[in-house]
Amino acid sequence: MIGFILNNERIETDLPQGMVLADFIRYKQCLTGTKLGCREGDCGACTVLVGTFSHGKISYESVTSCLMPLGNAQGKHIVTVEGVNTEGLNFVQQAMTDEGGTQCGFCTPGFIVSLCGFALSESKQDQTEGVLAIAGNICRCTGYKSIERAIERIVDKLKDKNPEDSLNWLVSNNFLPAYFLDIKYRMPVFQKNGADSISADSDIVFVGGGTDLYVQRPEEMYQSKMVHTLYRTDLKGIWKASGKCHIGASASTEEMKQSEIIQSLSPQTHDFFDLISSLQIRNMATVAGNLVNASPIGDLAIFLLALDAEIVLNAKGALRQLPLHSFFKGYKTLDKSADEFVQEVNFNLPSSGFLFNFEKVCKRTYLDIASVNSAASVTINSKGEITQAAFSAGGVAPVPKYLPETSAFLMGKIPSADLIAQSLELAQSEVAPIADVRGTVQYKRLLLRQLMTGHFMKFFPELY
Repeated sequence: MIGFILNNERIETDLPQGMVLADFIRYKQCLTGTKLGCREGDCGACTVLVGTFSHGKISYESVTSCLMPLGNAQGKHIVTVEGVNTEGLNFVQQAMTDEGGTQCGFCTPGFIVSLCGFALSESKQDQTEGVLAIAGNICRCTGYKSIERAIERIVDKLKDKNPEDSLNWLVSNNFLPAYFLDIKYRMPVFQKNGADSISADSDIVFVGGGTDLYVQRPEEMYQSKMVHTLYRTDLKGIWKASGKCHIGASASTEEMKQSEIIQSLSPQTHDFFDLISSLQIRNMATVAGNLVNASPIGDLAIFLLALDAEIVLNAKGALRQLPLHSFFKGYKTLDKSADEFVQEVNFNLPSSGFLFNFEKVCKRTYLDIASVNSAASVTINSKGEITQAAFSAGGVAPVPKYLPETSAFLMGKIPSADLIAQSLELAQSEVAPIADVRGTVQYKRLLLRQLMTGHFMKFFPELY
């Protein structure tokens, strides 16, 4: 039995855990404000808020409900567009109305829910962040400028928000209905589902956020026997220990973005993660899911390869650790047995002189998979020598590609224009791209050269 709160109503259901939340909302609860468009997490029309109770308060995140398994709703507060209605229009709805931010209206519920999630957020609330909050919502009617003007109104109003009593302020100022104030007192009664023990049954499907699995095999997932790894406390968190950064398998991409440890890698860390996917997807997608999907252009795989990360696998409590670049054996083939699951990923904490960069080219700036992506790290000592280097690239091989020869070539050398030119040529010898819908072989080779040049320009601007 799955139990959660849907808007202001307690729900208990024995429907399959693999049903997607959007179908439950629309077809079982008849809340048709949540729209179904792409069913791949691209359009954002199905956006809902997921509230999680922890440490005495509820934190809300926007997600695409077309990819969220019903089992992941256990013990949560799920909020649809109907659940943010107040007497008359709420502040977000009124701002969209006043600025003409809707025409056909199909996408509008997703925008409203995303912006209510933005209002609930404890992170920075300026115009830039407001626009990024709707990067996963697609509209083909208004041209966005009217929506951006509505965001300006919302941001201006949120300047007065009391951070010490945020929820009361949002209710008092008509952003949210009053029932939000007592939801946290009703949530703890729900027990988590039985995912704390893992069976080695061959038909078990490990599900984190579901953002890959439900795109690739939605019908199969409906009746699958699932382990919801999001409820495994030992798979959560990002922490420091023994000179390493440890990332739990169920840590989300957005948790990585917000982690102070990850942010310390580069002043541009926030920009890197904004390129990876929309906020709705980052809130759902897990580290382990990105790695075991084994996509040759997996953003987190490329990111972590450039940190010389190691992956830890768990088979009935027995742990096995190996370099992440050894984990990928061939196209969609992993060094992982059927009874193993990902426990964590870790990498050495950087020392003084460490530099990191991530680059990505795709057809859209946001919410798109890469044509080619690349990451790099170097460490420079007091003599100006490169004492550590790691380069990776996606879209240029059957696997997320670590570039061992290029990385080793730079070690012990002082950066120069000639050294960079030689490393760019060496990198070309390590890759074997194929032509596909994202570009020709020549185009992908050119992109790799350009992205690696971007790394060097960030690391050694004095050489340009």
